[in-house]
Amino acid sequence: MSEKKTTIATEVLETIPMVMRIIRRNFRARRDPDLTLPEFRALAYINRNPGCALNELAEFVGVEAPAASKLVESLVQRGLAKREAHAGDRRRVQLSVLPKGQKSIQIVREHTREFLTEQLAHLSPKQQEAVVEAMHILKDAFASPSPAAGNEPKKE
Repeated sequence: MSEKKTTIATEVLETIPMVMRIIRRNFRARRDPDLTLPEFRALAYINRNPGCALNELAEFVGVEAPAASKLVESLVQRGLAKREAHAGDRRRVQLSVLPKGQKSIQIVREHTREFLTEQLAHLSPKQQEAVVEAMHILKDAFASPSPAAGNEPKKE
């Protein structure tokens, strides 16, 4: 691997986790006390992937199916999500977000956008453009499967 590719990989490995730690810290400080980070992540995943299966959600959240099932049950009980049997396969459960859940997602995302706007406000317009361009480049790079990965990444 070339030195430049190693440098790019190192920068991504150092920067993305740091940014996500700060976003998670902000989430915990401003979140709805009735919605944990794993619940929010699950809700957001279901919202982006309506009709997804429980095993897909479990893989995304990083838990086993029984834990994902408990997570979904909590969301269902609070009227944030619903689960229903798949029309073609009664053993498969399809998940979707209810309006109350969409509102929770919207509120959290708006708070996070406000926080990030404040965090990045000191950057010059040129630096802000560079960050936006870098985010587009990363999104494009990770949107299509890498030959080395061996499979397609999950939507997040």
